[in-house]
Amino acid sequence: MSSQQQEASPIAVTPPRVQPRKQKSHWWVWLLILCAAGGAAYFYYPRFIAAQAPPAKKGGGKGGDAGRGVPVVAATARSGNMPVYLSGLGSVIAFNTVTVKTRVDGEIMKVAFTEGQTVKQGDLLIEIDPRPFQVQLEQAQGQMAKDTAALKNAKLDLERYQVLFSQEAVPKQQLDTQQATVNQAEGAIQSDQAQIDNARLQLTYSQIRSPLTGRIGLRLVDQGNIVHASDANGLAVITQLQPIAVDFNIAEDSLPVVQKKMQTDPNLPVEAWDRDMKQKIATGRLLTIDNQIDQTTGTVRFKGQFENQDNSLFPNQFVNARLLLDVKHGAILVPTAAVQRSPQATFVYVVKPDNTAEVRNVTSTLTEGDQAMIDTGLAAGEVVVIDGIDKLQQGTRVTARVIGAAASAE
Repeated sequence: MSSQQQEASPIAVTPPRVQPRKQKSHWWVWLLILCAAGGAAYFYYPRFIAAQAPPAKKGGGKGGDAGRGVPVVAATARSGNMPVYLSGLGSVIAFNTVTVKTRVDGEIMKVAFTEGQTVKQGDLLIEIDPRPFQVQLEQAQGQMAKDTAALKNAKLDLERYQVLFSQEAVPKQQLDTQQATVNQAEGAIQSDQAQIDNARLQLTYSQIRSPLTGRIGLRLVDQGNIVHASDANGLAVITQLQPIAVDFNIAEDSLPVVQKKMQTDPNLPVEAWDRDMKQKIATGRLLTIDNQIDQTTGTVRFKGQFENQDNSLFPNQFVNARLLLDVKHGAILVPTAAVQRSPQATFVYVVKPDNTAEVRNVTSTLTEGDQAMIDTGLAAGEVVVIDGIDKLQQGTRVTARVIGAAASAE
């Protein structure tokens, strides 16, 4: 083959392999479309439902509420008894408080009580070493025996001198001297008897006993200590709890009324309440009234007596005292929330049979707790509004929910 033919022959070239292009995913587009469709449904669906609903009746909204009436809470006025109290701040005090002290010197051998124990009059509290006083008693008794023998001998001599004097064997002066000796011996016997009584008394004082029935406080001296009659501090304090008293103050303007009431009823009831006036602690009676008015406060001190069998009252406890002065029978009673006051008058809202509110002027001079007594302007059985009053005026239609018992005569 010639060289030209070799040049004319084509050369086979292998083309490069091209990688196939991956198709892009469009899932986020579909997600966006779904979110847009959900938002449109959320926005337009309520309007579609509202468009399909029947038209509202006239008087809807505020007018509809007015047609149904203003909702209020009401109570029925009733006939009952209304107590009249005089109240004052009080403090519990004990009728008797005793600081137990020793009357002799010596070592405390025994403490016979427990702190906080209720002791009775005559119970042994503390025993002081009795041995020194026992020795004194024995010494006095021995001296008395000696002087008794001397007196006996002097009397025998006196009898002899009397016989001899009758026989004119001794002078009158010697007889008188012997008589004086007998008298001295008798005086010594009396002195010895006093020494014996004193020793026995000291021996009795070595046992300290409770002078009254009450509650004993914390022990102030422990066993083994040496105590003296001249010590300023005591050994313990006993406080009488049954009965117990409450001192409280009442305004001086109420004094004439109380004094007049005590003339017919000397045992006026007194109640003791807790600090918050929520719980009655005890009931007693008025014991006495102080003899003067405190000019700085314009009050008078009253004292009530309480049996306190359950020990509910404690000395120095703060209480609110209430003196029951009178009871109003057949009074018209309503909740205090029903009574409203304006600069012109005191009034209540009465719910009439046609469910409309009527402004009624009333007279109320006494309030006790959550009850108010109506003197004039209201009758038992009428319904008064106690809640929702701020929405009412004369003639307002109301929807009343009546609570409490119906009118009753007590």
